[in-house]
Amino acid sequence: MTHYATTGRTAAGIAAALENRILAGRLGPGDALPAVRDLAKSLRVSPATVAAAYRLLRTRGLAAGDRRRGTRVRAQGETRNSRLARAGAGSDLVDLGIGNPDPDLLPPLGAALKSVPLDPVLYGASSDVPALVRFARGEFAADGIEVEHVVVTAGGLDAIERVLREHLRPGDRVAVEDPTSPALLDLLTTSGLIPEPVATDPEGPTPDAMNAVLKRRVAALVITVRAQNPTGAYITETRAGVLRAVLKRHPDVLLIESDPFGPVSGARAVTLTNPGRSHWAIVRSLTKFLGPDLRVAIVAGDELTVARVRARQCVGMRWVSHLLQHVALALWSDPSSGRHLARAADTYARRRQGLITALAAAGTEVTAASGFNVWIPVPHEADVVEQLARRGWAVAAGERFRLKAGPGIRVTTSALAPDDARRFATDLALALGTVVPALA
Repeated sequence: MTHYATTGRTAAGIAAALENRILAGRLGPGDALPAVRDLAKSLRVSPATVAAAYRLLRTRGLAAGDRRRGTRVRAQGETRNSRLARAGAGSDLVDLGIGNPDPDLLPPLGAALKSVPLDPVLYGASSDVPALVRFARGEFAADGIEVEHVVVTAGGLDAIERVLREHLRPGDRVAVEDPTSPALLDLLTTSGLIPEPVATDPEGPTPDAMNAVLKRRVAALVITVRAQNPTGAYITETRAGVLRAVLKRHPDVLLIESDPFGPVSGARAVTLTNPGRSHWAIVRSLTKFLGPDLRVAIVAGDELTVARVRARQCVGMRWVSHLLQHVALALWSDPSSGRHLARAADTYARRRQGLITALAAAGTEVTAASGFNVWIPVPHEADVVEQLARRGWAVAAGERFRLKAGPGIRVTTSALAPDDARRFATDLALALGTVVPALA
């Protein structure tokens, strides 16, 4: 039996030793940790001590538990993204794995920066720029969603974390789409929350799957209303009506709706909230359509939820930089922005559909109705990712996106040209070993 921890006989000491091995690369993503009883016997401590150490690793996002496979080392999102970025920039690989918007479709910053007020903002000022809040309310209203209580946060994931923290405690279960964003899964794990998978189809969560998971007494549901990552699903009004009826039977479940793409998603906004819901939040991130470095999100919600988020901000980060808020307002409210964002939405839709059409011609049928990500089921993720890399493509393996869903790869089409889409479809068919018809 290998000694995984040679110092410390407490849960904290064992966890720290294992963490050091992970950070040093001696334990990599997917590596299995010893069974609790085996490691306890090796270290001459109680199984409860080792179990507590494993819980600490899970809370820090370093390990994940699986009843069938035991406890394994988790891949770290930043490490993975950095590796993909280096592969795309330092080689001939075409990067379809990071998930970035097309820089050419982001609004130019120059004029917006010139419009930022130059007067310094001091302590005691309003945390949110009133004009930004008013404009955001107007955008919600234009989508048929009337909101009253609004707060500004430092991006969509920051908003989700803050809302969850104000209502949940470690050990609570949170229903999420399956597959879903790895960043969300990492957030839940490091917060000590337990993700519960909800099966989806092109219209979002299926009613039966949502009903089943809500019956298991989950504390919260985090759902993406359109441009879902990684599937590109969006909740139609018809599906929304059915899901509202399901949610109505569970009024105490915290509902968080994520809208990461907003006006460039290529789909109409809907909401699952209803007057009888106790606690809810709609999170609209601005980063996908204004720029990833613009860490601003608008959160609308019930009065108590918004008040708690604002109060917690006051004892921590205090406020989102007014400079960022003013830039966001200038970009979002510019008279030309509507036309610019509409062109971006059309371009993303055309590129997304271009890949779907090319895949169909090559024998692979997939569906993605919004956003710029496409989820492609494959039998063996690692093999397909490796074979595509040999042919010049970097894609995202699906393991980090899914809980119980089948294997797949995520392909980002935001900057994918038609010729490249056809070439990728052919190369994927070769990697899958399917017959490739003659492509136009």
